[in-house]
Amino acid sequence: MKESAKSRATFVFIAGIARPLLNLMMAKKWEGVDKLPSGGFIAAPNHCTEIDPLVVGHMLYNQKRAPHFLAKAGLFKVPGLGWLLHATKQVPVERSTAGANRSLQVAQEIVAEGGAIIIYPEGTLTRDPDLWPMKGHTGAARLALEGGIPVVPIAHWGAHEVFPRYGKRFHLFPRKTSRVVVGDPVDLSAFAGQPMDKATLTAATEAIMDAITELLAGLRGETPPAERWDPARKQQSRHGRFIERGGQAAGGTDAP
Repeated sequence: MKESAKSRATFVFIAGIARPLLNLMMAKKWEGVDKLPSGGFIAAPNHCTEIDPLVVGHMLYNQKRAPHFLAKAGLFKVPGLGWLLHATKQVPVERSTAGANRSLQVAQEIVAEGGAIIIYPEGTLTRDPDLWPMKGHTGAARLALEGGIPVVPIAHWGAHEVFPRYGKRFHLFPRKTSRVVVGDPVDLSAFAGQPMDKATLTAATEAIMDAITELLAGLRGETPPAERWDPARKQQSRHGRFIERGGQAAGGTDAP
């Protein structure tokens, strides 16, 4: 994607600050970066800590792929931060149907220009107590199927030890390692030509989540749960922080 001069300059400025800090905070190990497509694509990572975007963005930027995230619309109203998000062409996400459609249109434009759009299919930090990927939203699948866009699954593990989910402080010592693995694009050919109904989008989303979970299982060296965590069945909100009874955020202690 041909970034504007303003966007390139802003990315260079942000990277000049963020990369040295991330390198100080944790060691890194990246695998499969050669699997990133040369053209536009959707990157679909797991989501287990608030610093996930920095981890994934760092990896993509180092591969000369400027990261464009779908971000909460409210962040664009924060002084300073909002300017940075607009300058680097991040995509505001609104909860209304009209707002969501506009977000997907901007995402399609970025991908059509050869850019990388990062979509967290889970929509928010996983509710799973053991940080496995939970049930995903269908936005990434819809964008992929409507535009014939490849979806690249990405899994990462280790950054949650530096900044735990819902944590209040960083844990820099002993030094941790953030591991990221990029997988082959998800095979969604079985859904080509099918109607864009709930059944199709749900099945395609499951295929994406399966690919992410498989990569994460390899990183962790563990077997994922037989059934993916579903917030609706657990009577949990799909957005924002999950607050347990008693008023404490789930995972809100400083332990990973």
